[in-house]
Amino acid sequence: MRPATALVVVLLAAGVVVSLAGAAAPAGIRGTLVRSPTTPVCREGQPCSAPASGYALLVTRRGRTIARTTTAKDGTFRVVLAPGRYVVQLGRAPAIGGLPPRAVRVVRGRFTAVRLVIDTGIR
Repeated sequence: MRPATALVVVLLAAGVVVSLAGAAAPAGIRGTLVRSPTTPVCREGQPCSAPASGYALLVTRRGRTIARTTTAKDGTFRVVLAPGRYVVQLGRAPAIGGLPPRAVRVVRGRFTAVRLVIDTGIR
């Protein structure tokens, strides 16, 4: 291979590496939504909370809805978002209890983990 050709190959390969390094890794919010308490009296050795499956969640920014998601059977959810500050809230308030809106900060290349708890109002 001639020196000029070898130099072009090396420069092209370096450009590919630089462009791949500059590609943004996904970021967003991941978490679990649970209902608690699930019984009037919590007993030692027995769960007093349960996954909140099938709940709609809204992700807003400055009052505008940016994303919607639904929790899985185990109460988990995941939303891909750009870096920034967001608020996560229920899509529809339950008949009893509730979940206050939760502020979440998303940073570049990471999923911010949150645990959200719906207060069932059982007492």
